[in-house]
Amino acid sequence: MTVDLRNTGGRPVTSGKITFGTHIIGALGIDWTTRTSTHPLPAPIPATSHRTATWRVCVASWRVLPGMHIDTRELRVEWE
Repeated sequence: MTVDLRNTGGRPVTSGKITFGTHIIGALGIDWTTRTSTHPLPAPIPATSHRTATWRVCVASWRVLPGMHIDTRELRVEWE
C-alpha cells in the first residue's frame, strides 16, 4: 500500500502510526471480516512537506478461501 503523507502544519511530525483496515470479501461480495495492521510513520516529516511511503499489508492465507479476495478500504493516521 503506497500512501502520500502531507504535513500541512507548522511543526514537523516526529512520530506516529498508520493503521490499515483490510476487508476479506467473499465470492458473492459479502464483507466477512476486517483485519487491521498498524505500522510506524516514516518520521520525521518536516513542516509543510510530504513523504511517500509503502507498506506491505498481509492477511493469513487461511483467512482468504478460494474465490475470496482482500480489499484495503480504511486508513487512519495518528501523528505527534
